[in-house]
Amino acid sequence: MSAPAPAATDVRVHVEEAGDHGPLLLCLHGIGSSSAAFAPQLAELSSYARVVAWDAPGYAASPDPEVPLTLDDFADTAAQLIRERGGNAHVLGVSWGGVVALRLAARHPGLVASLIIADSSPGSGTDPTKAAGMRARAAELAELGPRAFAEARGPRLVSPGASDALVRRVVDTMAASVRLPGYAHAAESMASADLRAELPSVAAPSLVLCGDQDRVTGIEASQALAGALHKTAFVIVKDAGHLANQEQPGRFNAWLLSHLRITARIPE
Repeated sequence: MSAPAPAATDVRVHVEEAGDHGPLLLCLHGIGSSSAAFAPQLAELSSYARVVAWDAPGYAASPDPEVPLTLDDFADTAAQLIRERGGNAHVLGVSWGGVVALRLAARHPGLVASLIIADSSPGSGTDPTKAAGMRARAAELAELGPRAFAEARGPRLVSPGASDALVRRVVDTMAASVRLPGYAHAAESMASADLRAELPSVAAPSLVLCGDQDRVTGIEASQALAGALHKTAFVIVKDAGHLANQEQPGRFNAWLLSHLRITARIPE
C-alpha cells in the first residue's frame, strides 16, 4: 500500500503492516535496507501492537522522490504516517533509521510516545572522515550496481558468527532495496547529521540497544546516545552485530516488548 506524506515534497511511501490492536509501532530501517528488515518484528510483535514498517522514500517499493530529501524531510514523512494512523507512535529506528527517529522526536514531540533506537549514532556529521565516507557511497553504488554493492557491504552488518542464511538474507534485502537517487539522499542526510546538540531536548522515553559485535556504528556511539537522552535505558544485545533486530530477534523483541509494557502499558 502507499500513503501520502507532506504536500511540500509530495513524497509517497510503501509500508508493510501487521496487527490490528494495541499501540502503534513505526519501524524505520537502516540506510541499506527496507521494511523487509523488520520481518521478525512484524511477525512477533503484531500480537501486541500495530506494527508498521516503511520503505523509505526511494527505497524498495516506495517511489523515487521528485526532489532531494533532507533529514527533516524523511522525519516529516514519518510524521505524516503517524498522523494518518491516529496520533502518536512508539518509533523503532535502526542505524540511519534511528537518526531519522531522533530528528522526528525533536521536530514532532507530540507524535512520538517513545523511542527504540538500535545500533545507531548521533549522525556521521560528527566526524569529517565519516561524513566523507558516507557521501562517497552514492558513487560506489552507481559504479557497482545494487547487487555488487550489497555483496561488498552486507556481510559486515552482522557478527562474524552469523549464519550463512542470515548473511544471504541481508545481502538480498540490500540488493533489492537500494537505488539512486533515494540512497544518495539518505546518505547525504546521514553525512550532514550531527544530533548532539538536540539530543537533550528529546523528551520521549527511550530504549537504546546495540549488538555486542556491532562493527559499523559500534557500542560507543550507542552509549553516546543513551548518555545524552533523558529517560533512557541502555541494553547490549549479546551475539549480535549491527543488525541486532534481525540477528537476535528473540532477545531484541523481548527488550522491545518490555519497553512497551512500561511505556504503552501493554498487559502481561
